[in-house]
Amino acid sequence: MPTLTVHLIAAARPNFMKVAPLYHALARENWCSPQVVHTGQHYDPNMSDAFFADLQLPKPDYHLEVGSGTHAEQTGKVMIAYEKVCMAQRPDWIVVAGDVNSTAACAMVGAKLCIPVVHLEAGLRSGDRTMPEEINRLVTDAIADVLWTPSPDADEHLRREGVAPEKIDFIGNIMIDSYELQRARIEADGTRERLGLKPGEYGIVTLHRPSNVDDRAKLTLLMQQLRATAERIPLVFAVHPRTRKRLQDFDLLAQHDSAAQPALRLIDPLGYIPFMNLASAARLAITDSGGLQEETTYLGIPCLTLRENTERPITVAEGSNRLVRADTLLENVKAALEGRWQTGHRPQLWDGKAAQRAVEALRRRAGI
Repeated sequence: MPTLTVHLIAAARPNFMKVAPLYHALARENWCSPQVVHTGQHYDPNMSDAFFADLQLPKPDYHLEVGSGTHAEQTGKVMIAYEKVCMAQRPDWIVVAGDVNSTAACAMVGAKLCIPVVHLEAGLRSGDRTMPEEINRLVTDAIADVLWTPSPDADEHLRREGVAPEKIDFIGNIMIDSYELQRARIEADGTRERLGLKPGEYGIVTLHRPSNVDDRAKLTLLMQQLRATAERIPLVFAVHPRTRKRLQDFDLLAQHDSAAQPALRLIDPLGYIPFMNLASAARLAITDSGGLQEETTYLGIPCLTLRENTERPITVAEGSNRLVRADTLLENVKAALEGRWQTGHRPQLWDGKAAQRAVEALRRRAGI
């Protein structure tokens, strides 16, 4: 039986969580050899190394170490570095995940070298082309050979854009696989206890999108709203490196007196397991992250998403997510705490078995 080399592209926190279940599922097969390619787009150890350890991913077979930069710089660096890898040791398949710059960059390398490209989490659309992620999604889906979708609405988007149905495989949401894969370790983790938090009696916060953190007035308003929210329920704010820099630049970090406002606790980014230990027992989540919208929907936890749109509308239509504005955050928190919130349900194929469906789909397409 032939052994096919499959490159799994990892670049940022959400990628790691999507790649990990697929890596473990492929590693159990005797017809393929999965190799992890870390582009280095997330270069902060708290945002990268900890996630590899938590998700039990091996040391990357290739580390491109591209680091930070503008969108063009980052995309260009990844393309140059990854092309060299592919030309030196050509893989049989490339799997890119999500919607970061590395996703589009590695998909373009594969397409131009005529290496089959699979897009894991294809077909998601926000309809907002001012979001860099939306451009990455559109580009990647346009050139990928195979499109693995997480939800029926993603299939509809692709068909509406003229994608041939035979290129689409509806496999479900692989983010849920990561949670179920590590559920026992998540539940046993002591992060919540170390922070003195009781299940259902606190909220979690993550913010990193430029639309929320790059504008002084917007970030100032958000911090005011978070402080007001913390008077109703304690909040743990896991501060992304980008967000911490903006808080410092705008003098908002100095203005936050943790001693005077202990209910709003700012902490460093966490690895996957400690973060999900917090998230899984939270009363509510305040975020602009795509992944947390999905995880809270799976867990049935109210999610307040600080965005004007979402590429995951199924979390709003079927789940426990709502889109809210910064100036309405407090009233939405009140609604969640008072039980005036949709409970939702788990969408189709969000069942922890997406990775195995992906493996079966790839084996079929590879003719094994």
